[in-house]
Amino acid sequence: MARLYTYKGKTVEELKNLSMEEFIKLVPSRMRRSLKRGLNPYQKRLLEKIKKVKERDIKKPLRTHVKDMPIVPAMLGLTINVYNGKEYVVVPIDVEKLGHFLGEFVLTRKRIAHSAPGVGATRSSKFVPLK
Repeated sequence: MARLYTYKGKTVEELKNLSMEEFIKLVPSRMRRSLKRGLNPYQKRLLEKIKKVKERDIKKPLRTHVKDMPIVPAMLGLTINVYNGKEYVVVPIDVEKLGHFLGEFVLTRKRIAHSAPGVGATRSSKFVPLK
């Protein structure tokens, strides 16, 4: 049997039919305050693009630089490419990501792993323990 995903007791279909005011009541306090203040012009433009993509049923993923956009039910089922400063990172939107920001799923820094010391290194810095 397939697992039925819910968010705060609401199914995916119920979430898609919620108005923004009803959705605001479900999200945690930080997101609630952010949404009550209203969206900035960049976020509004992205939301309009999302609505156009949903109406026209376009399969091509959206590209955006807006990492501070809250994930709302209007985005469910879409794939959004978010810019991390170097490249676009694919972020598929599903129920588990509701109530978060797009930037939380886009890492801007890589893990650094240093190798052996370089050519001009001193004798003491070249020491590598045998263990």
